[in-house]
Amino acid sequence: MKIVIPGGTGQVGAILDRALTAAGHDVVILTRRPRREREVGWDGETPGAWGDVVDGSDVVINLAGRSVSCRYTEANLRAMMDSRVRSARVVGDAIEAARRPPKLWLQMSTATVYAHRFDAANDEANGIVGGAEPDVPGYWGFSVEIAKAWEAVQEEARTPRTRKVALRSAMVMSPDRGGVFDVLQNLVRLGLGGPVAGGAQYVSWIHERDFVRAVEFLVARGDLAGAVNLAAPVPLPQRDFMRALRTARGVPVGLPATRWMAELGAFALRSDTELLLKSRRVVPGRLLDAGFTFEHPEWPAAADDLVRRARAGRGGHN
Repeated sequence: MKIVIPGGTGQVGAILDRALTAAGHDVVILTRRPRREREVGWDGETPGAWGDVVDGSDVVINLAGRSVSCRYTEANLRAMMDSRVRSARVVGDAIEAARRPPKLWLQMSTATVYAHRFDAANDEANGIVGGAEPDVPGYWGFSVEIAKAWEAVQEEARTPRTRKVALRSAMVMSPDRGGVFDVLQNLVRLGLGGPVAGGAQYVSWIHERDFVRAVEFLVARGDLAGAVNLAAPVPLPQRDFMRALRTARGVPVGLPATRWMAELGAFALRSDTELLLKSRRVVPGRLLDAGFTFEHPEWPAAADDLVRRARAGRGGHN
């Protein structure tokens, strides 16, 4: 198949590019700074010659959008919104204009669309969309609005010959340098991998192998459309999540962090505490109902695998 990945130069794009290319597919990356063969230039906002690679393709997987790993200033939040909405809109325009449009448009979204909660898990049928929770910082609601706007652009696109799926993805865990798992295990290595603000908040995650397999599953299943949660079926509290990672790394103790300490740490990492403190209890209802099976359903075994591969220095290669 010919698969086009707008915004495919980040961590998730590299995972998909590597796996799909190894599987024999023709993968083309749309990027602002093309450097390699199979990379085509675009600006993520306006139509251009890049639309020619969408025309005649089989699948488009749009990952474009400003990284969430930054301080959530008003300017950065606006850039997150604009980059996601504009890129999704122009991808939809290219699909609409194509003489031979792709059969499937997978649009990256986020599990952050769901409410901060501890009482029950969010699936696609019964999950609560966030933005109105009490006792959370007001700006958390803007992250939800970004996710809703991202999905709305895809839903409203006039692409009747193209099936559309919004990937409500949890954190994708891979041993690649600079990814979220790499950051977490470095904190553990430094003795800082303890509970944050008590650690009761849930962490949703997905192993890179299951992320790729879920994408392949959605490509093959022509009956699935709309929002689909890409998350392992067993989210767990942050204190248990970090304890399992410490065990995998062979580090017996991790210093706990209060909320204000988390603020300092996030500032030092040029990130935001929402990524640490929001309880994301998300489960993959539609994938499980459709018969998808996870190779890495539980975090302790997944953490063991990722640590082993990181130590072997093989990055994301199996």
